[in-house]
This record gives sequence, structure tokens and C-alpha cells, in this order.
Amino acid sequence: MSAAQEFQKANESYAANFQKGDLAMPPARHVAVLTCMDARIDPARALGLEEGDAHVIRNAGGRASEALRSLIISEQLLGTTEIVVIHHTDCGMLTFSNADLQAKVKQDLHADAGNIDFLPFSDLEQSVRDDVAFLRNSPFIPQNIDISGFIYDVKSGKLLPVT
Repeated sequence: MSAAQEFQKANESYAANFQKGDLAMPPARHVAVLTCMDARIDPARALGLEEGDAHVIRNAGGRASEALRSLIISEQLLGTTEIVVIHHTDCGMLTFSNADLQAKVKQDLHADAGNIDFLPFSDLEQSVRDDVAFLRNSPFIPQNIDISGFIYDVKSGKLLPVT
């Protein structure tokens, strides 16, 4: 059975008992969480979130520049007043450079990815600081939006503030 088929079967059980269809579109806690797509992170469980509480935006590395479109929509149209940026230990984004991945794509797919910035980083804490600063300095994010940064430890499950 494929993963998609397994998901469909699991969804049948979920939908049979689903009782949260009346939740409002704006997140109840007025927060957008930006984090990595890493499968070891379950933002809802790690942060104590329920359906309807927060927007959770995920991409490789939890990078702010790639999430900007979603964050603008979250704040401008859906009323979020806080952004929480979460990167994590043992992140794959620490393991390559743009040149490495661009060469791999060229070799394996025979396609030129030279114009794509994959947004890797070499310093975990600095990547959080950079993304928080990117958002604070963006003309698209109002100055009254609270923005904080954290590192999630994939070994302990702890959320560590980055200042």
C-alpha cells in the first residue's frame, strides 16, 4: 500500500470522529509559527497547539525569506500579531552549500539550478538571528508584530530561545 493510500485510510477514521469543522479561519492564538519541514518535528505536540490555534508554515530550514508570502497573508488577512521562528538541531540545511546542491541537480537531473538559492546555513543560532532580523527589517511585516526565535532540540524535544 502506498503512503497516499495509507493516509486515505487513516483519514477515514479521523473524519468519522471529526468535530472541529466550525473553527474560525483566523488562528485563535493570533500566531504564525515558522519551522522546518523536518519529519522529526511535530509543531502541534511540541508547542501545545490544537487545531485552529496557529498558522504553521514549514519549509526546508524554516527560512523566513521563503515563507514571507505566507506570513504576509497570515498577518494582513488573518490577523496574526506574533511570529515564532523555530530552527532545529541536526538540520540538513547545515550539511551542504548552494554549490553542492546545484552540482547534484545538474548531475542527477541534467537541469541548471544555478539561479536557485537553497538557503543553507553553517551556524544554527545565527540562522535564527538572520531570519528574525529579516522579518523585523521587512517592509512587509509591521513593526508591531512580535517576532521571536528558537532552536528546537531534536534529541530532547526542548525549545531553546535564541537572543
